[in-house]
Amino acid sequence: MPIFEIRDSQLVAVAETSFWVEGLYERRDIQQLLLKHIEVLGERLLVIAEEFGDWLDSSRRIDLLCLDGDANLVVVELKRTDDGGHMELQALRYAAMVSAMTFDQLVESHARFLSKGQPDLEAARAAILDFLGWDEAAEEQFCRDTRIILASADFSKEMTTTVLWLIDRGIDIRCVRLKPYRMANGPVLLDIQQLIPLPETASFQTQIGIKRQAERQNRTERHELRLKFWEGLLTAAGERTQLYAGRKPGQDPWMSTGIGRSGFSLTFWARQEDSQADLWISLGSGKDRRSKAAFFALLAQREAIEADFGGELEWLELPEVRGCRVRYVVPGGYRSPADQWPEIHAKLTDAMIRLDSAFRTRIARLEF
Repeated sequence: MPIFEIRDSQLVAVAETSFWVEGLYERRDIQQLLLKHIEVLGERLLVIAEEFGDWLDSSRRIDLLCLDGDANLVVVELKRTDDGGHMELQALRYAAMVSAMTFDQLVESHARFLSKGQPDLEAARAAILDFLGWDEAAEEQFCRDTRIILASADFSKEMTTTVLWLIDRGIDIRCVRLKPYRMANGPVLLDIQQLIPLPETASFQTQIGIKRQAERQNRTERHELRLKFWEGLLTAAGERTQLYAGRKPGQDPWMSTGIGRSGFSLTFWARQEDSQADLWISLGSGKDRRSKAAFFALLAQREAIEADFGGELEWLELPEVRGCRVRYVVPGGYRSPADQWPEIHAKLTDAMIRLDSAFRTRIARLEF
């Protein structure tokens, strides 16, 4: 389907172009754009490495190696061609080769990606754990599956047939089309659409064998449990505060809202056995020192803040992460018996209201 511009009460088709015509190359341009904006692929991902090739006896490299919110590796392969070439075969090889990766190897790869000159393992580990919402590494939960995302200007019939066949046999693989258009006045637009599977049917699964089926059912159960947990929490919170008004539950293990100043947010976390309400401080890329300064400016008021909060808080500087956290942990999580959820939701809501009351005015007046 073409893209239309509304001009003088008329629909004017925007002309299709190509990456080749626009002088845009896979590695130099497309890969760098996705590296900076990986969220355009339609989900929350952490880029672990670019041009990954940490294996023996092979010169092959994965364009982008990512991690998803369920701790699965995601192989992202890119093409600027209109048929996708043979990228599905490449991606399958790569997925098989990285499927045996350990958590420590993941940390090492991410450390080299973050700083080629002086890799910092602790910083990389902290960044990964923070992304996953884990307090410590859980090897048994890491890389239970390896997923594939193919991103290309278009896909041939042979390609789409192969991908559908792979999906039918339990391979988690997606096709995302990157189609460029050029406006009459000059700007180049990029239409990004997931073609396979259709977003409406992306959760459809077929018979894939007893072991893998059980693993996938476990993930589905976890998502459904967490979704119900969030639904109950939002209902409970909505009866007492407008902080999360209008929010809808999702599959992420966290849910944030603002506190009146950019770079500061109030966040709920739902884990299996416990939950937390926290203040997250991160002023953005390149502003790490200001984030730490803001944290220490609040830490200097700790006694008064905790008096207003009505209890002790955990103050986490997180030296190797681009942000700081002040949190209150509540026993019980989404794996707790459902009849305990109302009490957990009440404690989380109460903690969040008290966090907001203790911090909002101070953050508004903060100088750092």
